[in-house]
Amino acid sequence: MTQDIHRLDAEVRLRPAAPADAASLAVSLIRSRAYMERWEPVRPAFFYTEQGQSERLAAMFADRDAGRAMPWVLADEEDRAIGAFNLNGIVLGPLRSGTLGYWVDVEYAGRGLATAAVERICELARDELHLHRVEAGTVLDNFASQRVLAKCGFEQFGMAPRYLHINGEWRDHCLFQRILHDGPPTV
Repeated sequence: MTQDIHRLDAEVRLRPAAPADAASLAVSLIRSRAYMERWEPVRPAFFYTEQGQSERLAAMFADRDAGRAMPWVLADEEDRAIGAFNLNGIVLGPLRSGTLGYWVDVEYAGRGLATAAVERICELARDELHLHRVEAGTVLDNFASQRVLAKCGFEQFGMAPRYLHINGEWRDHCLFQRILHDGPPTV
């Protein structure tokens, strides 16, 4: 998939994640921890360290290299990571689908960055990975994320009871999908 950098606004770009992002991801996650905790799994303290993010990125890059994932970051004007977008669980063949997850630093939330990034990732998934669909899930009360998905053409197609262990309990999730094209699968 393309290694291009995509400008989302005057200060922020979407670009492929890199090993050097570990330190700024840890800083951003610490800053945003209280803001995001109601939508995130309970994480060990190690997760919020540079080493924890370095190990997490290494696992994502292994999935990327195997064709199962595409990790991106939002980068500020100083190229610090201030959010992450991951297309995971990529399956080709007749399904041609992937699952999208994302977060944006609390200091950058509410600026339309998630909407712009999700839209661009859907374009890349269609045009470069030739995926048929992208899916995403949100806890029932994550209305901001649901608005992002709706603006980007996702439709709710179901509800999954006790889908993910979020903020200390198994939480129901709304499931969304965006059909990217109806052409036949490509090889």
